[in-house]
Amino acid sequence: MAAALDGTVALITGASSGIGEETARVLAAQGATVALLARRKDRLDALVTEIEAAGGSALAAEVDVTDQAAAIAAVERVASELGRIDTVVNNAGVMLLGPIEDAPIDEWNSMVDLNLKGLLYVAHASLPHLLRAAEDSPRRVADLVNISSVAGRIARAGSGVYNLTKHGVGAFSEALRQEVTKRHVRVSLVEPGAVETELVSHNRPEVQEMLGQRFGEMERLQSPDIASAIEYIVTRERHIAINELLIRPTEQEG
Repeated sequence: MAAALDGTVALITGASSGIGEETARVLAAQGATVALLARRKDRLDALVTEIEAAGGSALAAEVDVTDQAAAIAAVERVASELGRIDTVVNNAGVMLLGPIEDAPIDEWNSMVDLNLKGLLYVAHASLPHLLRAAEDSPRRVADLVNISSVAGRIARAGSGVYNLTKHGVGAFSEALRQEVTKRHVRVSLVEPGAVETELVSHNRPEVQEMLGQRFGEMERLQSPDIASAIEYIVTRERHIAINELLIRPTEQEG
């Protein structure tokens, strides 16, 4: 039996670790050729080797998607070398928490640059390819999946600018969905709650301590939990669009 994504190409940002890395594995297992975008080329190369050893096909592209020209060039390279783009998973992001008062402004800039601008650059550059894929692929549908967060629904003290960026991802995704859905490009929003990834480790020590106290012994989600949700979204039949998925650990209240 053919896999659901045979003959398609999936572009995944932030593919060197966590949710992006696991998503690459599951979409490759579904038959997609996966294009892996991230800054850490050594990790991308290792993942390509793993996917190919399992019988899949993958391409590594070292890129910082906050650089507009570089992001556009990476998307065009994928389309040129692999012939098409049917699926885009905008996963690259950073979570730098802490009070707004006396916050390091460079942390805010990092979140706006990656969580918003990088996502916008990749989405904009990919859209013409997705629209073409929806017309000429055997599946006659294409997918843009934007990874947000429960922080895109609920504002919380200590995460104001992270909230801002993730609320923005939700607003952009819904507006774009309305623009292209009748052309069979599905725009989906995935909003994970607490996931055990590298995101927390990028925070200042005092913020990491705060997060440890907040979540305590809660059993957090794992990257494969979110990757399987993305897999579900992009393997639905043409007439089914999963617009939004909020996924939280069972024990997470807010």
